[in-house]
Amino acid sequence: MIPFGANFEAKKKKRLLGILGAACLCVAQVCFAAGQQRPEPFDLCRPVLAVKTNALYWATTTCNLALEIGLGRRTTLDLAGTYNPWTFADNRKLRNWSVQPELRIWTCERFGGSFFGFHAHYAAYNAGGIGALGMGDRRYQGCLYGAGVSYGFLWLIGKRWNLELTLGVGYARLEYDRYVRQKCGRFLGKGHENYFGPTKVGISFGFVIK
Repeated sequence: MIPFGANFEAKKKKRLLGILGAACLCVAQVCFAAGQQRPEPFDLCRPVLAVKTNALYWATTTCNLALEIGLGRRTTLDLAGTYNPWTFADNRKLRNWSVQPELRIWTCERFGGSFFGFHAHYAAYNAGGIGALGMGDRRYQGCLYGAGVSYGFLWLIGKRWNLELTLGVGYARLEYDRYVRQKCGRFLGKGHENYFGPTKVGISFGFVIK
């Protein structure tokens, strides 16, 4: 886990974690309610557990894994996480860890075709030296949290293998400490941003466990 910056007060961290916990609790309650649906006999023919990874995240050197669990005939719970521990030359980095639970409602039956999702997200990051992201001479260390909606489609490409495309949009609140990019660079102050835009994008390959 990447630690928060020393300038983040304990009470702020508790508040942020409390907000994330409340969001996850809401998702869990919806999932529990969906799970109480009386299963139909045909559910026994549908997958109930799959694991997958997002190729787009690997392209940014970010390790990632997701577990998807069947809840009802047309509902699943997707639990995704990422981890990037790397620091490159000249103190360039995109270090992060994140979690993103998502409740999915499939238009036909779970693990096949189209679905709509409702997700929450939380991440801690330590990034800098990446000009394409507007961080050429700065380093930002902090956290983000928020929620969004998504749409996706899943194709079966084998007996147990599948390919999934997904895109989500939503909101994220970013809070950070700002530093000069160089190692041990001087502290430049605190900041925050309210972000609206893509919050989930993926080209994922999955494997059905059972």
